[in-house]
Amino acid sequence: MSGHPVASLKELIRKFQNGGLSDDEFVASFETALAQDPTTPSQAARVVIEENTRFPFPPAVYAEVMRRIERRGATQYDGATEATRLAGTQTGSLYATSPEPGTLPQAAHTKGVGDTLNGRFVLEECLGVGGMGTVYKALDLRKLEASDRKPYIAIKVLNLQFSGHPKSLMALQREARKAQTLAHRNIVTVYDFDRDGPVVFLTMEYLSGSSLNHVLKAPGFTGMPMARAMSIINGMGNALAYAHERGFVHCDFKPANVFLTANGEVKVIDFGIARGFLPPADESDRTVFDPGSLGGMTPAYASPEMFDHCEPDPRDDIFALACVTYELLTGKHPYQRLSANQARDAGLKPAQPPQLSRTQWKTLREALSLDRETRTPTVARFLHGMSAVPVVSTRRPSPLMAGGALAVLAGVSAIGYYAWHSQRQAEAPAGDARVEAPATPVPAAPVIPPAPAARPAVLSMADVTKMLAAVPCSLLTATQQAQTLRVRGFLAESVGAVRLREQLSALPGVKELKGVSIDTQPLAADKCDVATLIAPYWSGHREGGTASSLRLRGQGTQLTEGSPLVLDLRTPARDSYVYVDYFAADGKVAHMVPSARVPAHQAPPSHGATVGDGGDWIISGPFGTELVVLLTTPAPLFDGRRAEVELHKDYLKALEKPLAQMARTYGRDRISADLVQISTRAR
Repeated sequence: MSGHPVASLKELIRKFQNGGLSDDEFVASFETALAQDPTTPSQAARVVIEENTRFPFPPAVYAEVMRRIERRGATQYDGATEATRLAGTQTGSLYATSPEPGTLPQAAHTKGVGDTLNGRFVLEECLGVGGMGTVYKALDLRKLEASDRKPYIAIKVLNLQFSGHPKSLMALQREARKAQTLAHRNIVTVYDFDRDGPVVFLTMEYLSGSSLNHVLKAPGFTGMPMARAMSIINGMGNALAYAHERGFVHCDFKPANVFLTANGEVKVIDFGIARGFLPPADESDRTVFDPGSLGGMTPAYASPEMFDHCEPDPRDDIFALACVTYELLTGKHPYQRLSANQARDAGLKPAQPPQLSRTQWKTLREALSLDRETRTPTVARFLHGMSAVPVVSTRRPSPLMAGGALAVLAGVSAIGYYAWHSQRQAEAPAGDARVEAPATPVPAAPVIPPAPAARPAVLSMADVTKMLAAVPCSLLTATQQAQTLRVRGFLAESVGAVRLREQLSALPGVKELKGVSIDTQPLAADKCDVATLIAPYWSGHREGGTASSLRLRGQGTQLTEGSPLVLDLRTPARDSYVYVDYFAADGKVAHMVPSARVPAHQAPPSHGATVGDGGDWIISGPFGTELVVLLTTPAPLFDGRRAEVELHKDYLKALEKPLAQMARTYGRDRISADLVQISTRAR
């Protein structure tokens, strides 16, 4: 066999795939062949992966074969055991997870700590090992050069069993594409994928914190109080629900793939083997490549249907979410860490956690069902049931009842007074009764009422608002403070403050005020189309939780060439999608959010964020008056990211229809807009 070891392994595998060997016979024969061949672990893994892609193995057989290769590799690579141990340490950073079963040590040629990828990313620390790759903390030299305060990113490098596979780049490209599609605050932000020679890698945001796996495996952990656990459950569920809405099932949801950040956020990671359960919108997106053929599943959290090779379904993730939830609340796995098939065969039933109400337990029990047909159908229903709390009546009288009582008391008082007055009349002495003839009436002199004084005209703010809305190419709002009418916003240069004041003075009631204050910025004619489009949604017309805001950081609105553009924004008091666009003086628009620099653009309620504080956006020519516009919407405006720069007329034309449709579907108040006008000049 030593003359053609690779061919021999292929022959053995294909004999098994053709039914010539049982599962046990194949594993035993493979172990013997592996011991006799001079094949390296990398070559053997490559053969197995290629053949598994062509004709999938039973999952248990595939996992066992890869474990045999791993054991052999551990004796051949210097430092492999130590590297694996370090990968499992808790570093307090992203993906600090324990190595998964079947993970192989890296081949000698694979990049590691101390190496640089593409001359830009310096791998500084191994953070953990997952099903598809090893994740590192990396220093981005380009960010460091730009004095970015956050120069670190996380990089996933494909593991040994994937690095040499002909479809490895496709696997990572698919993961990057899916992760970019799944831009949600509870899903780790993925930037891009690339390769450095044979090394294929994925770049993503770097976070501080620890995995949920470390929390559950901490010494003495016996469960978390429901009040504290619910925020984690909601974060996990929201991420999965968002993926399901877009046609993806995670397929390997487990505690190691949930990351708890230092500032309390929940991030779901590793959509590496996520598979679609909805057909692609574009037939050209169909592919014979299935990332599941390069991935695996974790038996303790996989649904029975995954073992039976059924088509992916959101209920597979719901089963895993329920297992993680049970473990989070009790410190124990609902089925004693047995696989779902083993639990079903053994007739196991999970015990009710004592802290759950009847509704909560019913919800969790249904989600843990070992039969897909009776399992909770949606994450939304699961979260709703888990958040249910008993309603306690305080027995306080309603305002209607209180008002009724007051009315009855008032009626009783009136009746009492009438009875008392009548009684006084009846008790008057009889001798006092007198009957007198009425006196002859004297005609009264006619009274001529004085002429009413002329009432001063009262200012109607409705009239003011109507007049301001009719001013072309402007975004104006007014308030009355004491005896002063104050107008602010953006005013067309063609109108000017003097003419606006004259128009306001013609309104009834304005002349009776102490004065009119106009605090506006002139808006150039070439920005009229922008103002007209966002006018119905401008936050200057909003109050409270429906308004968003955009502010330029620093003093003044005049920026010099080479200055960084830094903006602070706040979203409305509801979940929203954020769009930040820079309308330049040359008639083009640059998309700041979402973009390659900021791909994730979904924000939680009342969320504050800063754009450009890492020096991502620098002022350069051409110079002039320019706008930055913030739009927040209840749903995505576009299916994907637009080109980084385009003509602003083209962008407004593309924006008009989805904005109008969204206003009809969700209501105009669910869309909010704000803008900043700046003046740029050469140094």
